[in-house]
Amino acid sequence: MFFPSYNGRVQTADVIVAGGGIIGLSAALELARHGARVRVLEKGRAMSEASWAAAGMLAANDPDLAELAEFAALSGRMYPEYLRTIEQLSGRSVPLRTRATLHSGGEIHRGDTASCHALSAQEAEQRIPGLATRERSFWWMEEASLDPRDLCAALPLAASAAGVDLQQTTEVLAVASRGNSVEITTQYETVSAGAFVNCCGAWAGNVAYPELSQPPASTVEPRKGQMLAVRLPAPLDLAYVLRTPEIYLVPRGRGHIVIGATVERAGFDRRVEPSALERLRSLAAEIWPPIAGAPVVDSWSGLRPGTRDALPLIGSAGQPHCWMATGHFRNGILLAPATGLIVRQLLEGETPAVELANFAPGR
Repeated sequence: MFFPSYNGRVQTADVIVAGGGIIGLSAALELARHGARVRVLEKGRAMSEASWAAAGMLAANDPDLAELAEFAALSGRMYPEYLRTIEQLSGRSVPLRTRATLHSGGEIHRGDTASCHALSAQEAEQRIPGLATRERSFWWMEEASLDPRDLCAALPLAASAAGVDLQQTTEVLAVASRGNSVEITTQYETVSAGAFVNCCGAWAGNVAYPELSQPPASTVEPRKGQMLAVRLPAPLDLAYVLRTPEIYLVPRGRGHIVIGATVERAGFDRRVEPSALERLRSLAAEIWPPIAGAPVVDSWSGLRPGTRDALPLIGSAGQPHCWMATGHFRNGILLAPATGLIVRQLLEGETPAVELANFAPGR
């Protein structure tokens, strides 16, 4: 149930979402499609930060995601309908770029042999000719990938078409509970809503909660990721995602392959460093030598929202009618559909679709 607030002094909405990245807009879209009046306040340009910089793997079987397995599986199942909804509302296509991943190394925790099974070195090289197979184990995973920049173009349009009021270049500075409502202070004005959701990603800790001595969002910090894209001639194009615990190669079509990514505690430093890119190229060539001489066509960095245990913060922000959905670290693209669902369920007083104890803010 939503609680719109009217006090004659401030503007109103059922829900105000801070942050116009994939998490904030996915939550807003889900809420709006279920009848809520939603306003999104984005400090810069929607989908221009971590969402834009991501690789786009829907890596639900990644062995590093053991504690996210239920959450990731739910979101993976939701993805086809999620993309259909976005495409229908926006009129923009968001195609899947690949539909399988070849994973090498690491302990595989999932027992779902229908979507994840071992391959011999010979079978792995048949799928990716030129693969370096010596002393390596391989797993074949039915996982898709997409180009997040397709989503960056389509999702804001879809949210707006669903009735979301998207206000860009509007930064949330502070949030205070007022009876059955919350007041949200921006650099321009104070607005009121029945509920507030902090989806500010790496900037979640910049929102002040005057009633709390240490809000859960203060534990979120940026984790810098540097990446590059190379271009291969058609005979060498990669048909699948290739991933190890140290590196991933993600095809984007037309011979373009994204290689990533560093994980750095560097504050809000966005510099792209040649030495870091060269290290990524070297790691990529170790697993797939044909990529060694591919020309670089682009490089960039992004600021992921990290937490102490690398798990999201989803739940109450610690004061009435204030919620959080942030800290998704390297998995925001994958977890967006399920996060939107869970945010709506929390605000409507429903039982969340997954157990949230591991993701509780303030844990």
